[in-house]
Parts: sequence; structure tokens; C-alpha cells
Amino acid sequence: MDSVLGNFILALRGSGIRVSVSESIDAMHVTDLIGYGDREMLKVALSATLAKTLAEKEIFNATFDRFFSTDVPFDHACDLEGATEERGDEEIPLIGRMILSGNMAGLAVAMSQAALSVDITGIQFFTQKGIYVRRLMQQMGFDELNDFIRTLRRGGDEEEARLANILEQGREDLSDRVRNFVERQYDLYAGSAAEGMIESYLKNARLTNIEQHHYQQIRIIIRKMVKNLRDLHTRRKKGAKRGQLDFKKTMRSNISYQGLPFDTRWKMKKIDRPKVMVICDVSRSVSTIVRFFLLILYSLNELIEKIDTFIFCSNLVDAGSVFEKYDLEEALVRLQTGTGLDIWMGRTDYGQSLRDFWEGWAGSLTRKTTVIILGDARNNFGDPEVGTLKKMQERCKRLIWLNPETPSLWGSGDSEMKRYLPFCHIARECNTLNHLEKVMHSLL
Repeated sequence: MDSVLGNFILALRGSGIRVSVSESIDAMHVTDLIGYGDREMLKVALSATLAKTLAEKEIFNATFDRFFSTDVPFDHACDLEGATEERGDEEIPLIGRMILSGNMAGLAVAMSQAALSVDITGIQFFTQKGIYVRRLMQQMGFDELNDFIRTLRRGGDEEEARLANILEQGREDLSDRVRNFVERQYDLYAGSAAEGMIESYLKNARLTNIEQHHYQQIRIIIRKMVKNLRDLHTRRKKGAKRGQLDFKKTMRSNISYQGLPFDTRWKMKKIDRPKVMVICDVSRSVSTIVRFFLLILYSLNELIEKIDTFIFCSNLVDAGSVFEKYDLEEALVRLQTGTGLDIWMGRTDYGQSLRDFWEGWAGSLTRKTTVIILGDARNNFGDPEVGTLKKMQERCKRLIWLNPETPSLWGSGDSEMKRYLPFCHIARECNTLNHLEKVMHSLL
């Protein structure tokens, strides 16, 4: 693969387009067939090869236009009037001779060759811009040009001073264009690295500490997360992972072969879609985590047989009707504020909320039900109703408690978490997107 196509594919990946090895090979065959002479034909052909969706085609078009820019990097020459020709060409550095002669094409080629020498495609962070500018200038011969200008200044001759002025003017113009060139390369190649850093930060940051202007990026991360979970948990198991031999079924199916095991039967573990009852604390300290937890959970509803949602603060109410009436985003906003629900947003009362659940919906608990409680277990020193939680645990398949606080704080102050722990099948810290993803893996 030639370096131009390789760098273009790097730029596409930096812009967020996934390009596989096979697609790269196809793109190489395309360029071998049609070459780089016809810009529009090349654009259409590579777009058909490398961009799979409408969104990717938009990104492709923008990246192609930036990478194969038709703008001449050096679109005007310096003012050469009065430049002396008395000094021999061999004394003037190559870059200086190109400036004096107005050889803009030569300067563009010199910059391109310098970019290859310093591997400009390796730029990833904005802090590297200055480093790459300096490296490009060194490769192009700026140091030699500066030494030559200083020599002219020391001579004291009027013509030499005039030549030095012209070279300085060209040097400053060229420096600006080197910086602009590095900016363009940063935009092309550093997108994925910067995006990856932001995504890593958001996945590991406490959701309660994330500012609201990051919410759109979090939704994008959640969409990726949900897609990965769907792909993983809907994938057919490999045939090699058959389980244990079912001896009885094997013998019955091979009676016609006089008992010889030509047709083997295996014990297969049946994995049912879970039935989930979610009980969420929507007080101010937990509401942000609840929002994103329910967003992921309801985005995976095709992998879950049934989802029943309850929210509580000072009392507990069934919130399932909200998801039936409104789309997911609006339903989550309404749950955070309790709009349209008979919920009292006063002091958090876990004891009263557990009693409300047991009195109203205990009959819905079965041995196929997974109960998930999301809350910090801070009960404002009220009755925690540990006995009610014990009865819920005995009736359901699993009881999972997700606590946004770190385990070191469990049981401190008005936290009743340590009293609830003996009746939880699973109790985990849950305050980041990575925590939520691990919970979903366990659930599915």
C-alpha cells in the first residue's frame, strides 16, 4: 500500500470511520486501477469502498476534501524586487534559493518530504503541535537559513541587508504556513486519540461529577455499549461448547445402531431471558445514576423478558406507565422529577418504600424474578425494614443492590447498607459507566 493511501486511511480512522484490513486492500486495488489523476472519480470509488453508512459518507467527504486539498499551500511569493544576484547560489541554502526565486511548488514538495521524515501522522495531542512545527522547520533547513541571515546582517553591506530582509519576510511567511500545515494534520490524524481520551474519562468518571454538557457524549458511549452487549448476548454459542454428554438421550437415539454412539446428544444449559424488577432511589444524590442505568436497561429490552420499574424517595410508586406513555428520553426526565406520579420527594425513606413494595407488589415476585435496587441506602436514621428485604430475597431468584457510594462508606452515618448486605445475592459499587456495563453483563 502506498504511503498516500495509508495516510488517508489513518485520517479516516482518526475521524471515526472504522476501516478493516480487507477494506484497505480493496481501496489499494481501486487506486491501482484508477490512480490519483481524476480527483472526483477517486473520491467516488474510495467512498464506495470505505464508507458504509450515510453518516460515514458525510465524514468521508469532509476528510477527503481536507486530505486531498486543492489549495496550493504557498499561494504567493515574497517580494523579490531588488534581491541581489551577486552572491553565488551555492552560498545560499536551498530553502533560501526557493524563497528568492518564488518556487512555491518546490517549497510545497520540501514540506511534504519533511512531513514524511518526521512522521506527521503520529501527531495525537494538541500539545505536540509545537514539537512537530519545530521538527518540520529543522527538516526543511530553517536552521541553515537562520545562520545565513545572521551572516548577512553581520556583513553591514546595504545589498546584503536588503537580501536578509527579503529572506526574513519569506521565512516568516513560510513559518506561518508550516504551522497551518501542522494544524491541518492534527485535525486529520488526532481525532480518534482525543475522542478516545474523552471517552475513557467519561466511562471511568463518577456520573454524579460529570457536567451536563457531556451528556450527549455519554449517550453516544451508551449506544456503543448497548450495541456491544447486544452483539455479545445474542450471538450463537460455538458448536464446540456443547456441554456434558447426555448419556440417556444418546442411548435412546442410537437404538437403531445397536447402541453404538453414532448420534451423540449433549446436555445444554438453557439460558432464559431475565425478568427484572427495578427499584430506584430518585433522590438528588442518586438520580443521575438512575437516569443512565435505566437508559441502558431499556435499550436492552429485547434481551429481557419483562421490566417492571419502581421509583421511590419518601414513598414508592410504580413507574411503568411513564415508559408506556412517553419515549425513553422524556420518560427518564419525568422519573427524575416525579412529574405525573404520586411520589413525595421529601426525605429518603427506604423502610417505607420497602413496605410499599411488599404490600403492593409482593405477589409479582417469583423464582424467575431478578430484583435490582439502585440506591445509597441512606435512610435518614429511620426504620430500615430489614425484615421486608429478607422476605423479598427469599421469594425472588436474585436480589442485586447497586450502591453509588464506595464500600468504605457503607454503614457510615445514616447508611444502612451493612444491615442490608446479608440479604443481597450481589452488592456492588455502581457510579460509573464501566460499573453499569459490568452489571448488565452479570444480568444478561
